[in-house]
Amino acid sequence: MATHASISHCSRHLRRRLPLAVVAGFLGVLLFHQPMLSILHALGLTALVPYPMAATVPFGIPRVLSLAIWGGVWGIPLALLIMCARTRASYWWTALLFGAIGPSVVNWLVVLPLKGAPIGGGWQLSAIVTALIINGVWGLGTALLFYWATRGVGRTDQTARS
Repeated sequence: MATHASISHCSRHLRRRLPLAVVAGFLGVLLFHQPMLSILHALGLTALVPYPMAATVPFGIPRVLSLAIWGGVWGIPLALLIMCARTRASYWWTALLFGAIGPSVVNWLVVLPLKGAPIGGGWQLSAIVTALIINGVWGLGTALLFYWATRGVGRTDQTARS
């Protein structure tokens, strides 16, 4: 019985919320991920430059746009997890931890090797810390945007007014 209630809680208004998750994830890169990278770069903690405009392979779109598109894709599983959060604290902790760990691990173990780089980018501590920080901030920022965007989703006119 509790499992059914949990599934119902998590899937409520799913169709209306997932497009908002994509938009939140996309904007999360531009409004949180890249500004955090700007701060780390300004402090001299990373050589990575924020808002990179270099063309990506094979489509030739600016790298920052590619990052934002992938942020939108990652926004979907993030939203599915945080929609199941039962408390405010678990909402934000889930966003932070999923944001920091999920995209970072996939980048280290899948994306970098596909691009011919060593697994984990050579496991350089500064690169690992940078990835965890900027992706964690992306998770929090995306969760904040998603929260703001979905506050009224699923409310009836009566409950929205009260």
